[in-house]
Parts: sequence; structure tokens; C-alpha cells
Amino acid sequence: MTYRVALVCLGNICRSPIAEVVLRTRLEEAGLDGQVDVVSAGTGTWHIGEAMDRRAAAVLARHGYDGSDHRAQETGTAGLEEADLILAMDGDNHAELTRLLSPAARERLRMFRDFDPRAPRDADGMPTGDREVPDPYFGGEDGFDTVLGIVERTVANLVTELSEREVERS
Repeated sequence: MTYRVALVCLGNICRSPIAEVVLRTRLEEAGLDGQVDVVSAGTGTWHIGEAMDRRAAAVLARHGYDGSDHRAQETGTAGLEEADLILAMDGDNHAELTRLLSPAARERLRMFRDFDPRAPRDADGMPTGDREVPDPYFGGEDGFDTVLGIVERTVANLVTELSEREVERS
């Protein structure tokens, strides 16, 4: 049984493809690539079919990842309703997904940084406050480095959790 994770940002050319590439790589390293399927999508439609932003691809390449196969797709064609875990990159994406998804799928919707060890938490350990992955699109190269840092540490925790879920299901 394959567990499906969907990563969603605005245009599907920066944040969610970076997260998709890193998550796929880390799942493969953990031996979970056959048990967890990863897809990314955008809530906007203007980049459909395009490769990821050249700056996103460059930051991935500088850190040993290959994002060359990515092509942007919108949420409507990404099969989000069937995903076991849907992760929004920011509050606007979360709000749009809340509007678009069925009630059943909304129960599986979370913020990506809910898995970030540096994200703010309340006294009970529940995520709170600013949990957004900043959109680097209108900024410089350093914004893409920041996003990759957030993604790598968040994915590390996410892979650990997915690994534990796989152990429980086996």
C-alpha cells in the first residue's frame, strides 16, 4: 500500500518542487521510495507545464539534487483528493486548499512546517504562529537558499514520521 504526500505552493515552480525533490531523495535514502509517493502542485495555473524556476533548480543542483524532470501542475490535476497527507507551503495556499478540497481531504491538510523542528509550538507541542515557507520568487538567490534550508530540516522530520507510519502499517 502506497502512502501519498502532496506538496502545494502557489505556482509549483519554487517551494513545492524544491520540497518534492528533497523529499523524494530522502525517501529513497531511507528505503521508502516504493512505499511513499510524492507529488507537488500549485494553486495557480499560469506556470502549468513549465520547468521549475531556474533559481530553484540552481539551488538544488548546488546541493546535489536533480530537479530537471519537474513540470508544474495545478492542484486540480494532481490527485490531491487521494493524497494521505497534503502539505501547504503558506497560509494563502492552505486557505485556497480548504476552499477547493472535499471535507474528507481537508482532514489530511496541514502546513508543511508543522514538521519543522524550528517552527513555533505551544506548551503542548502543537504547531502555532508563523509556519509559512517564504516565497522566494520575487527576491534574490538567497531566498532560495533559505527555502532549501527550511525544506531540508523539515523533510528530515517528515521522513522520520513517514518511516514510523510505515513500520506501524507493516
